[in-house]
Amino acid sequence: MKTILDNRVLLAAFIAWLVAQASKTIYELIRYRKLRFNRLVSSGGMPSSHSALVTALAASTGRVTGIDSVPFAIAFVLAAIVMYDAAGVRRAVSIQARILNQMIDEAFQGKPFAEKRLRELIGHTPIQVIVGGLLGIGIGLIMAG
Repeated sequence: MKTILDNRVLLAAFIAWLVAQASKTIYELIRYRKLRFNRLVSSGGMPSSHSALVTALAASTGRVTGIDSVPFAIAFVLAAIVMYDAAGVRRAVSIQARILNQMIDEAFQGKPFAEKRLRELIGHTPIQVIVGGLLGIGIGLIMAG
């Protein structure tokens, strides 16, 4: 009897995501000498777990169904959209959040401000997306082989 755990494509995608999230935690530990377990589930940072997930999905789909298949085409387009969004739109949101937080800090300097700060680490730099993508491709190809 087959189960969802027998789906190599799905497993490859989620293992790539898990490895990327764990890598963020290790990367921050090495870079900032601070262990932050919330990085295991948060967005933004090095490498992009969104990119790792969708490229593992596309690479393993291509390996299982062939790169000339409709499922691969769908996974490939999805990966391109997600990666563009991570480095484009979500990156712009991160920059805007940082600027708005700075403006609020300056406007209310010395006075209490009850509103919550905007999250600044939402998007990714192009290198974070590329590293996440390469990680996902590698895991996808290995797991679907």
